[in-house]
Amino acid sequence: MSNPVIEKADCIDVDKSAKQDDWSYAGAFVRHRGLISVQEQEVLRNSRVSIVGMGGVGGVDLITLARLGVGHFTIADPDRFDVSNTNRQYGAMKTTIGQSKVEVMSDIVRQINPEADIRIFRDPIGPDNAKDFLEGADVFVDGIDAFEIDVRRLLYGMAAERGIYALGAGPVGFSTVWIVFDPKGMSFDRYFNLSDSMDGIQKFASYIVGMAPKATHRKYIDMSEIDFNSRAGPSVGLACQLASGVVAAEVTKILLGRGLIYSAPYYHQFDAYLGKFYRKRLIGGNRHPIQKLKCWGLSRFLRNHLGNASSPSS
Repeated sequence: MSNPVIEKADCIDVDKSAKQDDWSYAGAFVRHRGLISVQEQEVLRNSRVSIVGMGGVGGVDLITLARLGVGHFTIADPDRFDVSNTNRQYGAMKTTIGQSKVEVMSDIVRQINPEADIRIFRDPIGPDNAKDFLEGADVFVDGIDAFEIDVRRLLYGMAAERGIYALGAGPVGFSTVWIVFDPKGMSFDRYFNLSDSMDGIQKFASYIVGMAPKATHRKYIDMSEIDFNSRAGPSVGLACQLASGVVAAEVTKILLGRGLIYSAPYYHQFDAYLGKFYRKRLIGGNRHPIQKLKCWGLSRFLRNHLGNASSPSS
């Protein structure tokens, strides 16, 4: 007599195979009905989102947008997965250590949506390829490492020139912070009060202070764990999940042309740990006197307490 458990398992395998053969875009995203119309779903299907960074934030952003039904992506990341990525990065698993992040993440997206069109950039994004990276994009999503400010300045500026929205949400402690940049509104450099004359610490301090003016996370985060030398800081996966949710919500509004978009100088912070949400209009961005004082204070703290004899690269 044959083993009934094996027979049951065989039947399940055949069933799964049949379901895979029956995959369709309409069937995959049918549960959006009531939230997203059939016509709107087609808009998402034909939209392209460019995402730089496939790490803690960018990788989860990609997957969340793929499950939303966005059909076209351009993704970039020169790095490979490392064991230290496990706590927060979607594609970081024992089986993917050492593998290219863009390759792993593009494979995962195609498992979600076999029709997905994905353009891959394996080299770092810079002046030589930024234009190609943004080609055809409807929205630019920032998943760049928090320490990398100059590539942000380049891409946000170029996105504005091309008339497309640019946004990014970052994990900060147990919270997420986010700002949306309207191509017709306040620019990235103006909001963060950035200039070429600033060194790396000043740029980083301005970015952190501008992203989270309320700084709810300061109540529980140990700032001394920020390390410029290794480009590392405190992080937790749940904050990346929060970030991807708000990014997808904003992208949905942008692509479908519905709902209010609070762009810079508005900022947002949702702290799940403290149960607090803030959306405020920061007049002048970091040019506001109080923000200037915060930037000066954080720059001083970083220089005095992080043991960095020299500034990170500008």
